[in-house]
Amino acid sequence: MLLKYFYDEKLAQASYLVGCQATGEAIIIDPSRNIEPYIKTARAHGMKIVGVTETHIHADFLSGSQELASRLDTTLYLSDEGGPDWKYEYATAYEHRFLKNGDAFAIGNINFEVVHTPGHTPEHISLLTTDGGASTKDPLGIFTGDFVFVGDVGRPDLLEKAAGVHGSSEKMARMMYRSLQQFKNLPDYLQVWPGHGAGSACGKALGAIPSSTTGYEKRTNWALQYNNENRFMEALLAGQPEAPPYFSKMKRLNKEGAQQIRGLAAPLPMEDSIDIVQEWTEQGIVLDTRPACEFATKHIRGVINIPYNKSFVTWAGWLLDYDLPIYLLASNAVVADIVNDLQSIGLDRVIATMDPYILEHAGESDSRVMKYEEVTMDKIDDAIQTESIYVLDVRSMGEWKEGHIPRANHVMLGHLQEQAHKLPHDKPILVYCKTGGRSAIAVSLLQVHGFKEVQSLVGGYEEWRKQKKF
Repeated sequence: MLLKYFYDEKLAQASYLVGCQATGEAIIIDPSRNIEPYIKTARAHGMKIVGVTETHIHADFLSGSQELASRLDTTLYLSDEGGPDWKYEYATAYEHRFLKNGDAFAIGNINFEVVHTPGHTPEHISLLTTDGGASTKDPLGIFTGDFVFVGDVGRPDLLEKAAGVHGSSEKMARMMYRSLQQFKNLPDYLQVWPGHGAGSACGKALGAIPSSTTGYEKRTNWALQYNNENRFMEALLAGQPEAPPYFSKMKRLNKEGAQQIRGLAAPLPMEDSIDIVQEWTEQGIVLDTRPACEFATKHIRGVINIPYNKSFVTWAGWLLDYDLPIYLLASNAVVADIVNDLQSIGLDRVIATMDPYILEHAGESDSRVMKYEEVTMDKIDDAIQTESIYVLDVRSMGEWKEGHIPRANHVMLGHLQEQAHKLPHDKPILVYCKTGGRSAIAVSLLQVHGFKEVQSLVGGYEEWRKQKKF
């Protein structure tokens, strides 16, 4: 059996190629929208991709299952559990097989047994995998998707918080408890191949190790230590992170089908001009992807800054409007990667791009450009104490509850655009987060919303704690 692991750090998302070397056939499990890495890897190992499967209808990224079925004529193996509201509507246009608990299918000599594991979603399945060419007929491992992670389990509240299914959180938490009782009955030697790693919003305490075993998870995973359903439910629902609003759109597109990437127009590289960028700000969203320190020094008025780093996709999903065109200010060397990352969550309307070096030609007095100040604690401590500055904490609610700067106000970054009108214009605003990354994004948003005196706290709450010796 050939097993290849693919990991998207920006989505903290894992997918897999499983191949039978005897027959040269392979299947992709939980593919991302960009299917080129799977095709390249299969070709390098002399494999033909004949199948694609998913553990559930994903909420945090656009699946590549439809892309594979469309381009390679692969067979779709998809869940038929969860009731009529959780059916893959697009699948009927392709060769497909809908799967129930206990069903089995094979790719060459590799056998997969379907285990219905609801809790994260109603239709969620896991796949017990057996290498038919091995000397034993016992399963080798289990693909758990968003059911069991390394050190955690899938959150049960997304249907309510992101998809608006009222009252579903408690119901799904109870389903998760019962699914975990099944997991406890699996033999300890099984490999566990999850669908996400540390940083995913699909859980609250995911480990960074890519795989585990059922035995290790039984011993160490907090969720598997409970023998009381009510106590488990309370613990599971407590402290879950905020659900990004784009999750509901991903659910719908992954259920109904999304536009194929090959049908999307490539963004148009534009002649360098600050005036053109200002025109863009009137037509849609202009996104400057430079590091925050560069943006702070000089940027074009009306432009949002989401630095192109590990958190880029997360905040793009939270903050960009799917109904508006997107214009990129990014180095030509990374434009293709940025467009690919935006497409991974369905932000397909990238119209044009421009290299941000155009700012080198703008002088300090140019009214088309702006800057903001990055301040240290020693410069604003007195202002905080006298309340002559409005202190804004943009961390998550969980972080806020664990501790915050006295007299600070809280608006989580993902909700800042909708809450900006409630903030005062008669005081300078000091924005902070944990270490400074999110506050930089927040400052750019507030400037777009017309706030003139906005500062970012260097080092954020962590630096404040060090200086206050907490």
